[in-house]
Amino acid sequence: MADWTWWLAAAGALVIVELFTGTFYLLMIAIGVACGAVAALTGVGMPVQILTAAVVGAIATGLLHRSRFGAPGRQDTARDPNVNMDIGQSVHVATWTDGKARVMYRGAPWDVELGPGALAEAGSFRIVEVQGSRLIVANS
Repeated sequence: MADWTWWLAAAGALVIVELFTGTFYLLMIAIGVACGAVAALTGVGMPVQILTAAVVGAIATGLLHRSRFGAPGRQDTARDPNVNMDIGQSVHVATWTDGKARVMYRGAPWDVELGPGALAEAGSFRIVEVQGSRLIVANS
């Protein structure tokens, strides 16, 4: 078997593994390996093929890392409903004292504080943030 077929088989295997991870980084390495196959087709020696694959793979990975696809957006986990199931749930507050209250939520007592723009009046509130054992709420 020719060198270029081994390179393409390796690139194909990396693409298949990439389908299971979903990060695009293995795809960038696969591009480098495919460039190693192109170098093999031109007839250069194995050291140049390996160097070509390594350099192209490293450059492609670096470019991906700097793009919007490589670095996931940073999000405050205290406000992320995908991380904390309490975000978006409602609590009933009977009385407020200086913008703070104590409520029973999910079978346990919690401290509650008003979020920005929320009014301190008795009623139902929506949880917008969780800071430790404190629920930050907004008007429903």
